[in-house]
Amino acid sequence: MGVIDPINKSWCLEQICEANYQKLLQLIPLLFTIDANAVGTAKQKTTLHLRVLERNPYTLTIELNHCFHHNQRTTLAPAVIIRIYRDAKSAEVLRDHAREDLERVIKNPAHSTDIMDYKWRLNYFLTKWLDYCLRAKYEFHSEHPALLT
Repeated sequence: MGVIDPINKSWCLEQICEANYQKLLQLIPLLFTIDANAVGTAKQKTTLHLRVLERNPYTLTIELNHCFHHNQRTTLAPAVIIRIYRDAKSAEVLRDHAREDLERVIKNPAHSTDIMDYKWRLNYFLTKWLDYCLRAKYEFHSEHPALLT
């Protein structure tokens, strides 16, 4: 996924975050009404789990995962933490299972190119993953509070 490297990464990142917002609403039409947890299913696909982490008047922070079962172990991955900006109609990945928070990775805020590259990789991954989920026709069902505890 690192092959795509746009020249105007800032503008492209803004566009991808706005597209991800629309894709999330298409994938999870009742996204803003989910209290805590929800489960998405698709024919012959692993389940997709959503957990609401934080709710504010203008933002919603969620975690989105596939649930894999291997050798009596359950793994939730890619553990993507997404902040959804309702007023700006934008969705930005904060981190995933493979990467730490931006503040821990980029120590010097003067390295804006590194910050942009980091954010680009995360949000480009999300757009591709959401495309996959939409093609698989996941449908989200009523909340299951005990699933992600």
